[in-house]
Amino acid sequence: MPKPAAQIETVPAEVVERRIYLIRGEKVMIDSDLAELYHVTTGNLNLAVRRNAERFPLDFMFQLTEEEFENLILQTARSSWGGKRKRPYVFTEHGVAMLSAVLRSRRAVEMSILIVRAFVKLREMVASNRELALRMENLEAAQREHASVINILVNEIEDLRMLPPPPSRRIGFPAH
Repeated sequence: MPKPAAQIETVPAEVVERRIYLIRGEKVMIDSDLAELYHVTTGNLNLAVRRNAERFPLDFMFQLTEEEFENLILQTARSSWGGKRKRPYVFTEHGVAMLSAVLRSRRAVEMSILIVRAFVKLREMVASNRELALRMENLEAAQREHASVINILVNEIEDLRMLPPPPSRRIGFPAH
């Protein structure tokens, strides 16, 4: 009997979100992280991808360059001693969705749903951050405009201070 949809989230969403990286302007996940989430070996995951290469164009999956791989090791504080020696493959949101069809396990389908939801959540966060950034930019522009008006007023007041005082007139009624 199939599990209800509520049990799909066997891994906290935060765990998935922390494994999404921005590389080449794309939000991606590393093959070894995906293999761990899908409960398969990285070798088996990559083998399934190679057997179905036509399903993974460059906008679904690509291999990191040496420089990108070294940067990733530095960012994630992964050891360069143990673990991967080969440059990993990374998968975009579309590649992750395709993996569930290639791996053909219930776990792969469940994890793909969870991972795609994490990608969507990140996209929503980026959109809200853009809106916030636009609002901040508008506030800063208004503040600059106000500051320039204040500077003009300060300069006008300073100019008025530099003028000689007007001739004084006696206050009261003139005596005849």
